[in-house]
Amino acid sequence: MEDKKEAAEKTLTFWEHLDELRSVIIKAIVAVVLFSMIAFCFKDLLFDVILAPRTDEFISFRMMGIEPFSLHLMNTGLTEQFMIHVKVAITVGFLMAAPYIIWLLFRYVSPALYDNERRYATVIVGSAYLMFILGVFITYFLVFPLTVRFLGTYQVSPVVDNMLTIQSYVDTLLMLSLLMGIVFELPVLCWILARAGIIDAKMMSQYRRHVVVGILIVAAFITPTTDIFTLFIVSIPIWLLYEASILMVRF
Repeated sequence: MEDKKEAAEKTLTFWEHLDELRSVIIKAIVAVVLFSMIAFCFKDLLFDVILAPRTDEFISFRMMGIEPFSLHLMNTGLTEQFMIHVKVAITVGFLMAAPYIIWLLFRYVSPALYDNERRYATVIVGSAYLMFILGVFITYFLVFPLTVRFLGTYQVSPVVDNMLTIQSYVDTLLMLSLLMGIVFELPVLCWILARAGIIDAKMMSQYRRHVVVGILIVAAFITPTTDIFTLFIVSIPIWLLYEASILMVRF
């Protein structure tokens, strides 16, 4: 029966494949909209989480013993707060719907793959999603709190007060989360390149010094701060990812 099903799928015309792809896209959009609406309805809980790093009561600051501080956020536009609410809800909705979207796409392309290719695809896609989520968590609990504390409390003179907008705060959080999520795909990328025979553990170890310099450059780009401490905090996880990638490629 399975052979008949695969034979039927192989006889699908171009337009039938296109129609199936359209169905996948529609289901994905519906899932994102549904989860976004759910996130939108939980506004208080959503922004309690988003705004938590702005004070010294945040869990990461308590563990580090950071000196007391609190950032005051302000709104400067008539529609700004509503649009930020929508933007955050859509972002959270997409992250929540991502596993379902990945499953839809995998189900769409899997009939064209061999059994071993399906196994590799499952490992790659699942690992990529988990690493992206890990990057987002590292950003929320470590990178963004340190960044926003430094930039939010930095003053060129005591007579100049900081007036931070909610839009700047949220945009920085989303940008850092996206960039760190992408950076955390490094082990998956190294695994793919190693399987393709492009790189090996010896090569990665040989160019370790060059990679460290590249990591510092990437970390400086990700964190819009000038303090060495924040740069160090961002660089360490990326460097550990590279070292883990070497071990993974070797074994």
